[in-house]
Amino acid sequence: MISLIFVLSAGMAPAMEMVVGLNKGHKVTKLPKKSKPCQRKGHRSKRIKFIRDVVREVSGFSPYERRTMELLKVNKDKRALKFCKKRLGTHKRAKRKREEMIQALQQLRKAQAAS
Repeated sequence: MISLIFVLSAGMAPAMEMVVGLNKGHKVTKLPKKSKPCQRKGHRSKRIKFIRDVVREVSGFSPYERRTMELLKVNKDKRALKFCKKRLGTHKRAKRKREEMIQALQQLRKAQAAS
């Protein structure tokens, strides 16, 4: 047998509290969730972005990144992905690196067109 409990709030219609079903349980108002420090993990700050840009500008690309860019120049996207995967270890990292190299190539082309 399903038991039902009726609750009367001050000036409100009765709310049913069911023991079973999708809407079972005591009716409560949810509190807003606080953001935790772990939810910010991986978020890149302006300072870190600036530092990485300076390091990239000073040191340039590593040899495997230059080879990846050469493969992308001759439309060997899949070969570039396989090469990155071998060097970086995972498919996800390789895809991210390939996209980064594509962006770098576009910026180089844009800089050459401007000058």
